[in-house]
Order: sequence, then C-alpha cells, then structure tokens
Amino acid sequence: MTLNKLTAISSVDGRYNNISEILSPYLSEYGLMKYRLLIEVEWFIHLSSKKEISELPPLSKKELSYLYSIHLNFGIKEAKKVKTIENKINHDVKAIEYYLRQKFDALPNLRKRKEFIHFACTSEDINNLAYSLLIRDACNEVIIPKLKEIKRNIRKKAHSYARIPMKSRTHGQSATPTTMGKELANFVYRIDLVINSIQSCKLKGKMNGAVGNFNAHLIAFPTLDWLNISKVFVKSLKLDFSQYTTQVEPKDSLAEFLHCFVRMNNILLDFSQDCWLYISLGYFTQKLKVGEVGSSTMPHKVNPIDFENAEGNLGLSNALFNHIGNKVIISRFQRDLSDSTVLRNLGNAFALSLIAYEALIKGINKIDVDKNKIHDDLDNSWELLTEVIQTVMRKYNIPNGYEIMKVFSRGKSLDEKDIQSFINQLDIPKKDKKVLLDMTPLKYTGIAQNLAKKI
Repeated sequence: MTLNKLTAISSVDGRYNNISEILSPYLSEYGLMKYRLLIEVEWFIHLSSKKEISELPPLSKKELSYLYSIHLNFGIKEAKKVKTIENKINHDVKAIEYYLRQKFDALPNLRKRKEFIHFACTSEDINNLAYSLLIRDACNEVIIPKLKEIKRNIRKKAHSYARIPMKSRTHGQSATPTTMGKELANFVYRIDLVINSIQSCKLKGKMNGAVGNFNAHLIAFPTLDWLNISKVFVKSLKLDFSQYTTQVEPKDSLAEFLHCFVRMNNILLDFSQDCWLYISLGYFTQKLKVGEVGSSTMPHKVNPIDFENAEGNLGLSNALFNHIGNKVIISRFQRDLSDSTVLRNLGNAFALSLIAYEALIKGINKIDVDKNKIHDDLDNSWELLTEVIQTVMRKYNIPNGYEIMKVFSRGKSLDEKDIQSFINQLDIPKKDKKVLLDMTPLKYTGIAQNLAKKI
C-alpha cells in the first residue's frame, strides 16, 4: 500500500501528522542525514584551518561557500541519493561520507582532498554530535515555544480566576478553601521551573575516534594537540565537550535532558487530570463547537477529550523518554549498537509530547469557570471553618481545641447557624470572636488571590 496518513501504522505519521510534521526537519531519517552531513562538512573545514596539516591547505572563499551549500541545499531528493548508497553498502554514516565524496568532485581542489572527509572518525563521532544538535534545535525551535504557550495560557486563566474562591479537595474530600486561580498558578510555577531546567541542561559531544583516545589521529599527526582540536570543534557547535569517553559519548547529559521532559510531562499529566476532574465537578464548562458530536448515542455529552488526549499521549511519550534515557547511558565495554535503534525513536517521543501539548492548548482555550457552581459548593461547606476555629482556640490555650472541634464536626455537614453558635460560646476576646463570626467559607482563602495574581 502507498504510505499516507490513512495507511501509516504510527498515529504520529498518520492521524496526527498535521501536528507532528513540523518536527520532520529535525527528527526524521532525513533530518538525521542532514545533521550528519553538517558534522562531516564542519569537521573537514575545521581540519583545513590547522596550519600543521599541510596536506589539507586552507580553503578558499569559493570552496567554503560550496561546502556550506551542500548542507543548505540538502533536500529530500539528495537524501534519496544517500539512501541509494546506503542500500548498496549497508551503512548509514558511511553513506553520508560517500555522498560527500561525490560532491567534492565538483571542485578540483576539493577533489584532491577527499580523503580528509570523515578523517580519523568513527560513526559515533558523527552520530553523537548530530543527535545533540537535532534534539537541541527541535526543542528550541518547536517544543519549548509550545511549552511556553501552554504556560502563558494557564497563567492567563490563573489571573482571570484569581478571585474565585473554591473548595479544595485533599484525599478527594472537602478541605480548606483556595481560589481557582491559585490552583492554576501552582502549575504555572512548576512548568516554568522545568522549562528553565531544560534550557539550562547542556548537551555534550565528543570527536575522539574509535575508543576515545585519538589513537589514529596521533599516529597521523603526532605533533598536533588533538584533545584541544576536538574540544574547540565541539564547542564551536555550542555543545559541551566530553573528554572521557569510550567509542560512545556517555550520553549522561542526554539522559538528563530527556528526564527533564519526563518531569514536564508528568506535571502536564497532573494538570490534565485536574482539569478533567474540575469538568466532572461542573467547576469548568467547555465551549461548544458547532457540528461537533460528544457521544455516538448520548446527544447531550460534551466530553473532556482534549485533556484525555493529552493524558494518553503524555504517558506514551514518557514511556519512550524513560526507556531511551535509561538505555543510552549503558554500553557494553567500549561499544554496542543496541542504543542505535532506540535513538531512532526520539522522533516518536517528542512527537507524542507535541501532540499532547497541542491538545492541552486546545483544551485550555475551551474551558471557563462556572462561578455559581463553585460558589454554591463552597457556601454549603461551613464545616471548613473548623480549621480556623481550632487554630484560634489554640492561640488562647483552650485545652484540647482540636479534639473539641473533631467531636463537633467530624463526618458532619454543618451550616452557618451551627458554626456561629459554636463560636459564640467560646471564651475568647471579642475582637477575635468578631473575626470568626464574620468569617465565611467564601472569605477563608488566605493569600490565594495574591499568589495567583503574582505568578
């Protein structure tokens, strides 16, 4: 069958392709080829700048321009040429080298220097750098902007709902009041922290040969400081340098980076479930879309499908992030290839996250609060004031204040009359008694409103 959105096995490339395709320039097979090509070209240029390598003289402006154009003009048509080479030799990285050798034939001086393509490199030298760059670029240009959009949208709701008092639920039971805005502000704060963690996490790279010791480099050019040459090259790509490696860059930084996304996705999963529950309680309503169907049999339904979609895809994404992050930091002796096929699923992991993020944005923009529902629920929960009453009793050393309130209230539904009657019999100063008598569940929100507005 011809591959299209309807025949694709993966939902990432099928049903949700309109969302995930923005990641294709980075995280597809084509994207990996293009980043590998970039590393090969940059390494060749870097070596040509070393005066000590007389066999590779400095490049002219024309030659430099041509080399950069090879990468810039690398489209699907060129990628297919690489794939044709790979099908013959059965090696993906070597196919990039052979493709580049063909391209060098266009200029006489480059044709003479073809042997310096992939000089002293192992495939992992190219791959570790390519993966670090493509992940960094995909996140900076697509993923993080989407997370910031989610944060902005939740913050907007937090500010709008800052003054709406709401009954909390701890252990699923009625608890001390908060405001809807403050509860959303909690998520804004947490999301912001992890975005900062992601952005401060430095991906690393290495360019040091077959087992990390510059063995071949040193024999070919024994007077060169290969450690520094490698370090300068890696840092020129705006990556941190890994000095101690086997054939494999340890990928501890990559694991840390991916686990940041696990944390982020768990926070958003928590948010999705809370929104789902607030919709279930009637605290949130959802804007209707003309022509949309909520159930195949129940015409009245308006289901929280966006938050359910987000929850499901966040879980799938985290399963991949966890496995990839755990897998890539383990390699038998100096190298095994079991991580190679795993890394090819980075695209699926980030695409599933992106699908979830888009669903969340859609869901957030559809919700609004039912102030009357929230107000009525809280106004019928006067027993929530027992916390503040027993606290004031403690202030004035009334013995067993907590225990007295427990007998009075535990497992009971109290009204305003019950609470005020209890307060009136307390032996406390009139000023404090008045404060308690004026208190209502709607007023008992602490600094929640200010916290929500400050986020």
